[in-house]
Amino acid sequence: MQFQKYLIPIASVAGVAAAYRAYGWAGVAIAVGALVMWLLLHFTRMMTVLQRAAKRPIGFVDSAVMLNAKLRPGVTLLHIVAMTRALGELQSAKDVQPEIYRWTDGTQSHVTCELVGGKLKSWTLERPAPAP
Repeated sequence: MQFQKYLIPIASVAGVAAAYRAYGWAGVAIAVGALVMWLLLHFTRMMTVLQRAAKRPIGFVDSAVMLNAKLRPGVTLLHIVAMTRALGELQSAKDVQPEIYRWTDGTQSHVTCELVGGKLKSWTLERPAPAP
């Protein structure tokens, strides 16, 4: 998955070069405009997700069971925050890999997620024992 860091910049430069070769400076202007639009769309999505998360308590999710069902390996922390609409409660030390976050629902069930390099590696669902 490391190639994703390099793929987008290389494809961007190649696209601008191809636009210059095909259409000259007008092609460069269109290609750069398209790249700026793409970046603005991603920035807007990120800001929308974070604004929604700012309105809820840290580490809260409506249903830990539903979150557990929706998770899959490799999703980013931003994607998880978008699903839960809340920032996770950090369980590990700050800036230490792996990062461990927890989301808890109203029934005290919680999902603990382990992220390595910003991507989900594993997660566990823990539910409280039912009262007799």
